[in-house]
Amino acid sequence: MELRDIEIFLVLAEELHFGRTADRLLISSARVSQAIKQQERRIGAPLFERTSRRVALTPIGDRLREDLAAGYQRIQDGIERAAASARGLTGTLRLGTMDATLAEIPEILETFRTRHPDCEVRIREAHIGNPFGLLRAGEVDLQLVWLPVEEPDLTVGPIVLTEPLVLAVSARHEFAGRESVSLEDLAVGPVFGFDDSVPAYWAEAINPAQTPSGKPIPRGPVSSTAHETLTTIAAGLAISPVPLHAVKYFPRGDIAYIPIHDSPVLTWALIHRTAALSPLARAFTRAAEDTLAAAGS
Repeated sequence: MELRDIEIFLVLAEELHFGRTADRLLISSARVSQAIKQQERRIGAPLFERTSRRVALTPIGDRLREDLAAGYQRIQDGIERAAASARGLTGTLRLGTMDATLAEIPEILETFRTRHPDCEVRIREAHIGNPFGLLRAGEVDLQLVWLPVEEPDLTVGPIVLTEPLVLAVSARHEFAGRESVSLEDLAVGPVFGFDDSVPAYWAEAINPAQTPSGKPIPRGPVSSTAHETLTTIAAGLAISPVPLHAVKYFPRGDIAYIPIHDSPVLTWALIHRTAALSPLARAFTRAAEDTLAAAGS
């Protein structure tokens, strides 16, 4: 069985649709049908049940899919590693992240490391008080940051994570016992302020200046790091919307995380300097795109 025929079989086993398989592989539906018929003649049994309304794997087809999938992936990984070596993709990728966001995209990191085993990934923490500083200074090649990013010298790459916001308050706060709150409740404040060097539009994604009905939201202390934010909240000096992943990675007995039932969606993306996208950064971006495409297919 040719490698291309294996690929056609595996994609059809995933899509269960001849047209979508053809579109994904950039071939004709007739080519898909021909390849499957050849495989069935070679094996001596149907691999798919076909009707005018559905396509399904037969028991023999399902077993073949299980047997071929792992081997095919090893072949693809081997080819990718060889190609990476030929392209000279070695060295260190410097990746900027905020708090624990990298832990939310382990599949992307694993794809990159599998494709480029000779490359090292070095993590640098970027802080909310200077969100783009490491990138602009050339200390990281890529950065994972929430959107929007509307900086003329920075380019937004693939979106890799979306999540709602929750409200973080002191365990002694009047909201601590609630099952949920709304954005209107932020009017009790104060929420954190940001340093003047932080773009206001970027800070607005987390801490808006007013509620949906137009009530002003009082500003409190300025915070520059995630640790400062949590410590200040625990002390009862401010409240703040925070990304949902904070509940998982920063549980504290002195902080309550409350769902915001009308929360906007916070979107995270990889960004890079417009004038500088290294081969390693390009490879990581491609790994992110491919991983997300595979997850959504």
